Amino acid sequence: MPRQYYAASEAAAALGISLDTLRRWDRAGKIAVERDASNRRVVAASEIERLRGVDEHISARNRFHGTVTDVKVEGLIAQVELVVNEPMRLVAVITRDAIEELDLRPGMSATAIVKSTNVMVQS
Repeated sequence: MPRQYYAASEAAAALGISLDTLRRWDRAGKIAVERDASNRRVVAASEIERLRGVDEHISARNRFHGTVTDVKVEGLIAQVELVVNEPMRLVAVITRDAIEELDLRPGMSATAIVKSTNVMVQS
């Protein structure tokens, strides 16, 4: 079962922002943050998805949010490596056009959407 809440640092990483930025967004009301029993900030998975602009019309249920660690382009094909927030590494082979359209580069936040035998990458 997917997690429903993330620690502030995990939420910041999933959004591709710093923890300080997340705190500023909280104070400004840009992000809905709750507090756990120890009064630490926690962010609902649905709030992270809202801010990331996840396309709700995509029927895929398996989404892996993470950080791009490597992009290799050779001819028309490219390989993207993500370190996913859940402890795993995911490697996808996609077209060079997709790399350029999404402007994928190491260090940026991205989402791998798994549907059947295909993996789609969203930035």
